[in-house]
Formats: sequence, structure tokens, C-alpha cells
Amino acid sequence: MPLDIFSLIGFVGTACIIGAYAYLTLDDAPNPYVLHGTNLAGAALLTISLIVHTNWPSLVLEGFWAVIAITGLVKAARTRKTAS
Repeated sequence: MPLDIFSLIGFVGTACIIGAYAYLTLDDAPNPYVLHGTNLAGAALLTISLIVHTNWPSLVLEGFWAVIAITGLVKAARTRKTAS
């Protein structure tokens, strides 16, 4: 079965999430905006793919992944605001 555009979008999302995890692991002081923003982008892209190629457990996982990423971005913004 050839890959369609939605599968390719899902692969880009997967690359974002794996890249963010590698960044967190390899960088001594990761930028929370890069980390959580990349995770949020990955979750969004995977969600687009999963809406077309439905896999409910994975779709729920991406929802939680997005909520955690948004929480991280909000926390980073609050920390930055407090530090100013």
C-alpha cells in the first residue's frame, strides 16, 4: 500500500516527537519553548494523520501529549514572566 499525504504528515509528526525527546536527552539546558513547541507540533501532525487513519489509542495518546506540551509552554511563559 503506497503512503498517502496523511501518512507522510504522521511521519513528520513522529520525527518531531522523537527529535524533541532526543533534544531533551542530549542538551544540558534545553529551551522549553523548543522542546514543548516541537512536541505540540508533533502531536498536532500525528492527530491529523490519525483522524484519517483512525487508531483510537494513539489518538488519545496524542491528545494527552498535546495537553502536556501546552502545559509546559504555559509553565515556561510564566517562569519567564516571573524572572523578568
